[in-house]
Amino acid sequence: MKLIGPFKQVITLANLPLRGKLSDEQLEIITDGGILVNNDKIRQLGNFETLKSENQNIEIETVEGEQIVLPAFVDSHTHICFGGNRANDFAMRNAGKTYLEIAESGGGIWSSVQHTRNASEEELLKTLLERIDFLISLGITTIEVKSGYGLDVENELKMLRIIKKAQGKTKATLVPTCLSAHLKPRDFDGNNEEYLQYILTEILPKVKEENLAKRVDIFIEKSAFQPEESKSFLLKTKDLGFEITVHADQFTPGSSRIAVEVGAKSADHLEATIDEDIEFLAQSETVATALPGASLGLGEKFTPARKLLDAGAIVAIASDWNPGSAPMGNLITQASILATFEKLTTAEVLAGMTFRSAFALGLEDRGKLAEGLKADFVTFKTNNFQNVLYNQGSLKVESVYIDGQKV
Repeated sequence: MKLIGPFKQVITLANLPLRGKLSDEQLEIITDGGILVNNDKIRQLGNFETLKSENQNIEIETVEGEQIVLPAFVDSHTHICFGGNRANDFAMRNAGKTYLEIAESGGGIWSSVQHTRNASEEELLKTLLERIDFLISLGITTIEVKSGYGLDVENELKMLRIIKKAQGKTKATLVPTCLSAHLKPRDFDGNNEEYLQYILTEILPKVKEENLAKRVDIFIEKSAFQPEESKSFLLKTKDLGFEITVHADQFTPGSSRIAVEVGAKSADHLEATIDEDIEFLAQSETVATALPGASLGLGEKFTPARKLLDAGAIVAIASDWNPGSAPMGNLITQASILATFEKLTTAEVLAGMTFRSAFALGLEDRGKLAEGLKADFVTFKTNNFQNVLYNQGSLKVESVYIDGQKV
């Protein structure tokens, strides 16, 4: 066993509920605290000196200076396996060009598809690992990673195999998701329904056979897949044994309701969600995932996180890191800005980036500092945990622990 500390503040999040609004007064804060770790799990938390005196002949890892410790963050929605660069899209969008004009000039999702298809496996693995390392440096140790820039059997499998290979080269937990239903590729000879059937019969059986992903995602939007064909597709993926998540209500409302109806683990985006669907989400087990990086990248409104929390929804916050609409990748910066615009408490933001995001991925063994949970945590050199969001991402992480070991 090993005792790590002393920390000026240990913010456990241990007593917070899964759903609904939170006040900062609900936060459990252990002052001058320590974390006792046994192998990869948390054994005990409490006052550092008390833990030290009660546990003889254990390893002591002394923390230098004033530091606070939080559960490590969970990014439950990313697209960080991709080739190419879409800086020109960003410049054109800021210059007032429309989505169609950008696509016609060679930009948009199709540009990323072409670059990803043309990239070598070595190049994709190298850049994916670099992005994973960046996320770890922010204190993020559990990362969902989607396919969706291959859009045919060969290239979707290529992406998912690379994500699987990356898992063997990082200590972070990667959660792969098959997003073959990102949009119908231009080179597919058939309509939307025929392409979705192609995914069901040609791609997903191979994904399952090679155990490349247990989750399937779809983008329901006017420019991608329509509500009824999407609902049929999602129900069939459930029959195949996959968990599902949905890109929902980004520009037009209605698809978050479908996510709830089919039992999706999460409905992500929700910038366009209307009040009656907020209530529908709040009554469900489907996590409402805010993606402020997309709002910032596109200049669009934010997910109505305040309304969702007040209604009793489970609200997670993720980065949506992708080469087009959300190129920043800095979850802490994005979440702190979302908090400013949506008037979220510090407790709500921290919960949204930890155990509530983990729940969206079907993981209930992390996201809090509590006995028996995975020993993933992040430290900052400050005497006040509020400085993490107050500095909006500019307060650098001091140390990241995965399974009780500093990385």
